[in-house]
Amino acid sequence: MREKEIIHMALAEDLGKLKDITSRGIFDEKSQSRAIIIAKESGVISGIPVVADVFHALDKSLKLRPLVRDGDEVSKSTELFVIEGKTISILEGERVSLNFLGHLSGIASTVHKFVQALKGTAVRVLDTRKTTPGLRDLEKKAVRAGGGINHRMGLYDRVLIKDNHIKARGGITAAVESIRSSYGDDFFIEVEASDLAEVEEALHCQVDQILLDNMDTPSLREAVILVDKRIPLEASGNITLDNARAIAETSVDYISVGSITHSARALDLSLKMSENK
Repeated sequence: MREKEIIHMALAEDLGKLKDITSRGIFDEKSQSRAIIIAKESGVISGIPVVADVFHALDKSLKLRPLVRDGDEVSKSTELFVIEGKTISILEGERVSLNFLGHLSGIASTVHKFVQALKGTAVRVLDTRKTTPGLRDLEKKAVRAGGGINHRMGLYDRVLIKDNHIKARGGITAAVESIRSSYGDDFFIEVEASDLAEVEEALHCQVDQILLDNMDTPSLREAVILVDKRIPLEASGNITLDNARAIAETSVDYISVGSITHSARALDLSLKMSENK
């Protein structure tokens, strides 16, 4: 879904047909104000362009001044964004803009924590398809802002043969052969493996990457030795900040973490209004 469509849906959901009855009952159309979005805790910012798009969707006459960029690491009390103009328009955009910015910055901040946990290793943090419906593009931008990299955007841009494909087709070899019969060499092929026997079978099929699913640390080390840098290895499954470093030290190439998108806590932000003019 396109970003502008998402923004319009979010605004329509919040405003309804009558719009902000509280603000419109207090202020007239000529009332002018200045507002600042402030970080109430430290983190990494993502979603600044979305904030601008939210306010401009409401009122193109608003003066908008971002003070930081996506990917910036900020401390508590940092001023992030200034909005000047019609009081009603600012108040009508407040919650939607903060919802987007807080959610996306929460993802970027969580990814950054994983990146910091892996500092000194060559391992990169990958996202997954465990995203909020409709927000995938924005959430994957937030992953990049936090220092991670995107895996596949959807089911359409990369072949990933998972356990259900393997079971239904009768094995890794049969599944890979079917893919090559269908598409030739058109797509990058990654295969999920749950044990060393499946790793060896995937290697024999000459796939492009192997996802090591829910393997314990000793098994990950054995898989790394078995593959011997012939293709990239991705560790996945129940990876947390507490165990990410130990997994990275097995010398896999990537760790993929679903929680960085589906469970990231929103960054705490607020919008502060000055006295209206």
